[in-house]
Amino acid sequence: MPLKIFFDLLPVILFFASYHWASAHKELVAQGLTQHLGFAVSGGVVGLTEAPTLLATVVVIVATVLQIVVLKALRKPVDKMLWAGLVIVVVLGGLTLWFHDERFIKWKPTLIYWMMSAGFLVTEILLGRKMLRQMMGGQIEAPDAVWRSLGWAWVLFFAGMGVLNLYVAFNFATDTWVSFKMWGSLGLTLAFTLAQGVYLSKHVQPVEAGGSQ
Repeated sequence: MPLKIFFDLLPVILFFASYHWASAHKELVAQGLTQHLGFAVSGGVVGLTEAPTLLATVVVIVATVLQIVVLKALRKPVDKMLWAGLVIVVVLGGLTLWFHDERFIKWKPTLIYWMMSAGFLVTEILLGRKMLRQMMGGQIEAPDAVWRSLGWAWVLFFAGMGVLNLYVAFNFATDTWVSFKMWGSLGLTLAFTLAQGVYLSKHVQPVEAGGSQ
């Protein structure tokens, strides 16, 4: 499980690390991007101020592609959200590079959050498939009302996180947004997950071995 969490977070970690490294080596990064990726940016030249964001964007695109390549090489299933994330990061990342405009890539977390919110809304609320129970390995039994409450909570949480990302992205400096993307989003998600676990523990009991489902 820890390895999977690290694997899922790898693009975010690399975005954060590459952005801060590039911020300390702007001239080197600008020259390197201009030389090797000038064809992908309008005008063919990367400026000093935009270099950190553009490098981080390239890194997150490559990291997402490599995630899928690794899963395919290991013959493991590729989650639909990962495919969707790839499309989003390639499109928004490409626009960020071409137009030298970080506003495009700043929309990526919001679109991912909103897609996840919509996914929970459809599967948990509209279709009643209890995706949350399946994610827990089917080892937890609870009344339908509990699963529905948890489903609505995740719908609202991800919808709110999408709005919060936009607020931070367009009201604070890029450095602040990058740090929030790494630490703030992760911290809030962890806190919310723990709160959900506490709520669930008060309403359910583990399924006994050999018991009926």
